[in-house]
This record gives sequence, structure tokens and C-alpha cells, in this order.
Amino acid sequence: MGAAVVACVCLAATGCAGSARGSADGRGADPVQTMRQAADALVDAGSSKARTSMEMATGGTRVTIRGEGVYDYRRQLGRLKVVLPQDPAGTNRHRPITELLAPGALFMKNRGAGVPADKWVRVDTATLSDGNLVTGGATDPLAAAEVLRGTRSATYVGETEVAGAAVRHYRGTADLGVAARGASAANRGPLAAAAKGFATAEVPFDVYLDDEGRIRKIRHRFSFVSGERNGTVAVASTTLLYDFGVRADVRLPASGDIYAGKIAEE
Repeated sequence: MGAAVVACVCLAATGCAGSARGSADGRGADPVQTMRQAADALVDAGSSKARTSMEMATGGTRVTIRGEGVYDYRRQLGRLKVVLPQDPAGTNRHRPITELLAPGALFMKNRGAGVPADKWVRVDTATLSDGNLVTGGATDPLAAAEVLRGTRSATYVGETEVAGAAVRHYRGTADLGVAARGASAANRGPLAAAAKGFATAEVPFDVYLDDEGRIRKIRHRFSFVSGERNGTVAVASTTLLYDFGVRADVRLPASGDIYAGKIAEE
């Protein structure tokens, strides 16, 4: 089921908490500990808007999937509108997919594949081989931050700007297995699945923190083995976070609105 969803959404488009958080400028704190605690600053912020970009490359083919929406870090609920690229001929314009992100679940509307337009598809993220870091065409913002709980190495690169905000740039590598053990209960299972399902559990990253220690931009580089493409797919997932504290009214679909029929292969 997980591979089929990946094929449809992605491939069809051809310790020291007080110290680390208290001195979040990176110039005096240990960068590894700062990264491991970065998700906590998002929970403190409560919510934000998010823009996502997922670039996938395999062989000579490269596609980009974009999303935009809101996320509530305390309730771990989000809503994104995900736009798939046109096919290479430019003749097939995909309808935007509405995605709801919830603890342990991904809901998709306008999913296609024989699913009625007014119905949602529900996917158990712990059963996905990528833990929903790639499947939905967008990485769950809190899961993206919690990958950093597995930081093995990190360096402070320097100061720069992201969307007009002064930020501090860090670069490093995280281990998904370690991240899973330190993650919140909702992300523990999905990240553990990703640690086993990706081509490697090591995830290079670039992170940009503002003066309050909140992630403004995070970029991960994943790789997974695609049975459909008979090769390794390189994925660069970028998430931009802004308008912290914005109202994020996310409501999950009623059980009667969830599609229970067979999903066609695409």
C-alpha cells in the first residue's frame, strides 16, 4: 500500500535543553544540541503557515511538487494544498490535492485513482516505508523538525536572511533511527519506518533558525529505492515556516467521508 501511494502522489508527476534553547544563537551553544531541541521551539510557537517544495530526481527526470498551508504544532494537525507538476507534454494539469496531516495519519482529497471527488483517502503513516516524509509530496513540518532530534553532527555556518528574517544557518547530518527514539509519540512510528525504508538512515540537512530559535527554513535530502523506477530516487524536501501564531483551524474528515473502496493503480 505504501509503495502504491508513493507511486501515485510522488512518481505519477514524472540532554541540555535549557542550555541549547536559552542560547539559541549558535555562537555559544553546541550546534548538535541546538538542532536536537529545535522542534521544541515550534511547539512553543503554537502554529505557523508553511510552504513546501519537494524535488525528486531519478535518471534524467526531475520533478517538483509544491504545497502551502498551515500547521498546529501542539495538536500536530496540518492542512496543505499540494500542486503536482504538469506531465512533460504539458497537456495534463493535475488538480491540487488537499492533504490533512494528523498524528499517525495522512488524509488526501482529490486523490484521483478512482476515488470520488468528495471523498478522502486515509493512510496510516506508520505503515509507509518513508514514514510520510516523502509520500504526500510534502514533509510534515513537525516531522521535518523532529528528524533533527537524531542529529549526529552539525556546524554553525553563519548569519543570513530567509524571507526578510535574520536567521542563523546550520548544516549537519541526522540519523532517522536515533530521531525516532527521541521523537514525540505520534512521529516515533513513522520515523522508525523511514529509518528502515530509506536507502540510508542518514539525512543531510540545512536549517535556518530565527532569534527565538524557531525553524524558518529546513531542507532535507532523502533517498529511497523505487521499485517502480528500478533505481534510487533522490529527494530534496524544503519547508519554509512563517506567520507564527496564526490561526490553524484544521478539522479531520468524518468517518462517512473517508473512501473505503479499492484504489486504482496509476
